[in-house]
Amino acid sequence: MNHSVVDMMGRTVVMPRIPQRIISLVPSQTEFLFSLGLADRIVGVTKFCVHPEDARKTAIVIGGTKQLDVDRLLLLKPDLVIGNKEENDADSIHALEAHVPVWMSDIYTLADAYHMMEQIGALVQKRMLANQIVHEIKVACDQWLADQPKERRTALYLIWANPWMAAAKSTFIDSMMDFAGTVNVLDQYTRYPMLVPAELKALAPDLIMLSSEPYPFQTKHKDELRILLPVSTIVDVDGEMFSWYGSRLAFVPDYFRTLTLPRRS
Repeated sequence: MNHSVVDMMGRTVVMPRIPQRIISLVPSQTEFLFSLGLADRIVGVTKFCVHPEDARKTAIVIGGTKQLDVDRLLLLKPDLVIGNKEENDADSIHALEAHVPVWMSDIYTLADAYHMMEQIGALVQKRMLANQIVHEIKVACDQWLADQPKERRTALYLIWANPWMAAAKSTFIDSMMDFAGTVNVLDQYTRYPMLVPAELKALAPDLIMLSSEPYPFQTKHKDELRILLPVSTIVDVDGEMFSWYGSRLAFVPDYFRTLTLPRRS
């Protein structure tokens, strides 16, 4: 019997049945689906779905998150595709939704991440387990906030070099920077701006965070930054802890406790 749900982009998604053949187009949401015990119902994942380790062994790897091969995906006969507004390209999603229900998330904050997990839990008939996972994450995150040092340092979170690109406002990373106890220096920018060296110098952050993904920063990049910003402290950070918005959030509070963010002298 058909029933309709509204996804996080405000789209009405008609579900003819409880989904039994799911394709996940987003790594963090793939991990969450496996956390719900749905390994036997996930038929397709992306090449970036590295958690859990066996995700790409139990499901078919359908490529990346952009410019999807729609015909290839449809050969898997999915009855639900789960994607994300930022990570998947709109043209591929429009092509898919002409043939199969496609549920999309749209995430900027921790509250959005909690909502996504609750909604997917309801969608796949795992509401109680999803709510339990969300509750446990909330408790851990609330404790981190209570324990967090009050002093906050300015930070620049870089995701790319040549050209330099960083996470600004209206991104989940910005929300997690705040959660980590830092202040994003890109408060006048949105999304992922490209920055020329003169702009980097003018920003003068206390900290420069080099994300482990998606770009492989090397020593030469750190050397360039030290010349541009000799007073800033460069810190390598785990990109998954700042950008994955599924069940991996359970690891974030402990990671932030061990993350060395030098304080003002």
